[in-house]
Amino acid sequence: MHKRISQQALESYLWGAAVLLRGLIDAGDYKQFIFPLLFFKRVSDTWDEEYQAALADSNGDLSYAEFAENHRFQIPEGAHWNDVRQQPKNVGQAIQTALRQLEATNPELLAGIFGDSPWTNRERLPDATLKNLIEHFSTQTLSVANVPEDELGNAYEFLIKKFADDSGHTAAEFYTNRTVVHLMTQLLAPQAGESIYDPTCGTGGMLISALVEVKRTGGEYRTLKLYGQERNLITSGIARMNLFLHGVENFQIIRGDTLADPRHIEGDGLRKFDVVLANPPYSIKQWNRAAWETDKWGRNFLGTPPQGRADYAFQQHILASLSERGRCAVLWPHGVLFRNEEQAMRARMVEQDWVEAVIGLGPNLFYNSPMEACIVVCSRRKAAARKGKVLFVDALHAVTRERAQSFLKPEHQQRILTAYRTFADVPGFAKVATLAEIGANVGNLSIPLYVKCVAVAPATDSDDDVASLRSAWNQWQADGRAFWLQMDALVQTLDRSWTQIEPRNAPVAQNFT
Repeated sequence: MHKRISQQALESYLWGAAVLLRGLIDAGDYKQFIFPLLFFKRVSDTWDEEYQAALADSNGDLSYAEFAENHRFQIPEGAHWNDVRQQPKNVGQAIQTALRQLEATNPELLAGIFGDSPWTNRERLPDATLKNLIEHFSTQTLSVANVPEDELGNAYEFLIKKFADDSGHTAAEFYTNRTVVHLMTQLLAPQAGESIYDPTCGTGGMLISALVEVKRTGGEYRTLKLYGQERNLITSGIARMNLFLHGVENFQIIRGDTLADPRHIEGDGLRKFDVVLANPPYSIKQWNRAAWETDKWGRNFLGTPPQGRADYAFQQHILASLSERGRCAVLWPHGVLFRNEEQAMRARMVEQDWVEAVIGLGPNLFYNSPMEACIVVCSRRKAAARKGKVLFVDALHAVTRERAQSFLKPEHQQRILTAYRTFADVPGFAKVATLAEIGANVGNLSIPLYVKCVAVAPATDSDDDVASLRSAWNQWQADGRAFWLQMDALVQTLDRSWTQIEPRNAPVAQNFT
């Protein structure tokens, strides 16, 4: 009889496995070994748990206890955790063989889930290291009784964040700040029975957040339908493991390039979703712009983005994937709000009256980047009172930075949510602008154009000079911020032009997924 593992002990146990790899492989590669082993251990331990339960129900019938109907996943002979644990040598080969057998025996659920990690590379992972890893994982029993799905799911998310913190620039490829994800989910308020989609799903954090939000608000979360697409093989496998470990049954994560080959198709067109949450890769340069000009899925209804910036290709894909009642929240750097090269597409998007809110967040919320973030919220079915209008929120200062990480506190999230739900002017924080006002700015969505700094009241009513000076100072601050945001976009454009001229000296692009 085993006992429950505390959350703190579980997290320490999982991180302890990663510590065993330090000095042997790069921190950015921890995930491709630790996550498959964790999932393998969970599958084996829950199979044992199901076996014992079936044995008890059948008064000791061994054949009945092994029936496939009694197990969520099937484990072929020789592919159990304990089989691998008993291997004295060639441990990497034993792990790889067991994982492939599990995938082959459960093709509908597990095909490709373990990725293509180089388990047999003895220079990177000698037998002694793999044996240590296996023995470390073997110190705990990861049955459902010992570690319920919610708790293991939370620990899995903890490990994802730890890997992101530890892995430097590669973190942005698979992790989005979870406090921002939580805010985005609350803005869209997913409901039981709805379909949720993330076209660049990374490790599945946004899909999990939608699930948790429905559960938190008392909805029947089991009726949710979760969909995602992810280009990276290992990351897509991590997302699928993440959902399994959270106890999710109804999901479909497909590997593939969302722009080049969207995989969620229904009939002759894109599948439509009620809720879309996304943090697409930022300003990717290597994409097929020529194919987009004649996109067979009709996703170019706003236009064709420049080669060096696929941002509005992703934005159009997301809008084209919305159902008639669909809404989306997309995390971007501020450049998408005002860059001149995307002005015509942005203006058309505004004219269609799908843009509901533009929420500016503070800096350093993207991993390894000081850029300010923004959330663009769109809806296919705006409430009558919101039609022809867009809410702008300037939450630049609603951010906290501790230990080199920025995040949103609950009170920051609540203030933004209150402004969004109220949909009214809040001096210095929120402004409701009409489409005509935005049109007068040729579709520019830069937040300082609409949300002005609040003038500080003078000490006395008669001190007109002080009031005038403070008013001028506040206006200078607002205009200055808009100017520097524009300058940031100009520098990025010049960087791209220089890259095209001198490709050998091109900086490495950062993709924020």
